[in-house]
Amino acid sequence: MAPLRVTDDDPDGDWTAPGVYRCAPQVFRIPLPLPNDGLRAVNVYAIADGSGWTLIDSGWAIAAARERLAAGLAALGAGLGDVHRFLVTHVHRDHYTQAAALRREFGMKVLLGRGEQQAFEEINRPGRRQGGSVHIERLRRAGAPQLADEVAAYPLTPADLSHWAAPDEWIENRAVIAIGADASLRELVAIETPGHTRGHLVFADPAGDLLFAGDHVLPSITPSIGFEPVPPASPLADFLVSLQLMRDRPDAALLPAHGRVGRRVHERVDELLAHHERRLDTTMKAVAEGRTTAAEVAASLTWTRRERALAELDTFNAMLAVLETSAHLDVLVERGVVSCETTDGVVRYYCL
Repeated sequence: MAPLRVTDDDPDGDWTAPGVYRCAPQVFRIPLPLPNDGLRAVNVYAIADGSGWTLIDSGWAIAAARERLAAGLAALGAGLGDVHRFLVTHVHRDHYTQAAALRREFGMKVLLGRGEQQAFEEINRPGRRQGGSVHIERLRRAGAPQLADEVAAYPLTPADLSHWAAPDEWIENRAVIAIGADASLRELVAIETPGHTRGHLVFADPAGDLLFAGDHVLPSITPSIGFEPVPPASPLADFLVSLQLMRDRPDAALLPAHGRVGRRVHERVDELLAHHERRLDTTMKAVAEGRTTAAEVAASLTWTRRERALAELDTFNAMLAVLETSAHLDVLVERGVVSCETTDGVVRYYCL
């Protein structure tokens, strides 16, 4: 791999391009590649902590991501062995698994939010079908049996459960994490922001006017909701509360896990809240028109920034779309404008 250069981050540039991008004093963004993923890359943030580096998120445990991370650290005059710890925002493999893989070799610490502990227990449960059996059942309840069958027929690659070994430390909500001896360089505040996953954390740097936002606040797309081994009762309700929590905090520069830097947290949170209110309105309209299952409602909506029909999506993204529609319908039930009942294993919704 060609050596990488350290340059100032460009909000108008290609955020996925290989490189090391200075986005704040002693804070560098290193985008790592993702395999077979529309997101194309995940941003790992390297923070100088005196004698080494603290990294926020780690990337997917694949050779290309390891090589790119090593090259990025080399551009900073460091190596993989100079990473003291990973602070991981959430359980998903593009954020966690490379940290677990590198820990076996170099011994750095891996820290993760306490709220993800239940997910780890489920991932490592003996006899568990890797690949999402819980989501297959959720699709059947959503009135999408054919899609459930497609997901069930997915060829499964046996998971390397060593990549899902538990972290060295569980981070509690509001924990203050010192960067540098006695917080001489900066302090990060870990804040629980459930929604994307139940234990998702963001890391706020109030003095530096930064928010390492993981997948909670993304600059141009909306994160999937509740796609995890043990989905909560109402992941969208959790997400909306977590977004409002970010809105109620002081504004900060947004450092997302996917996408460009350069935006402010409050501006983007306002857009996300407005998006979901519009989505709730269109979901309500679909129920009023006589659609009763999440699958029927999802088929009446458009998806992605390209406004695609549900039938145009691949199996994985169609699954996410139907499950997100279920989450919106559940919020309408909680708001008292829609009722639901289960008939023959399928949840149906009706206007009140």
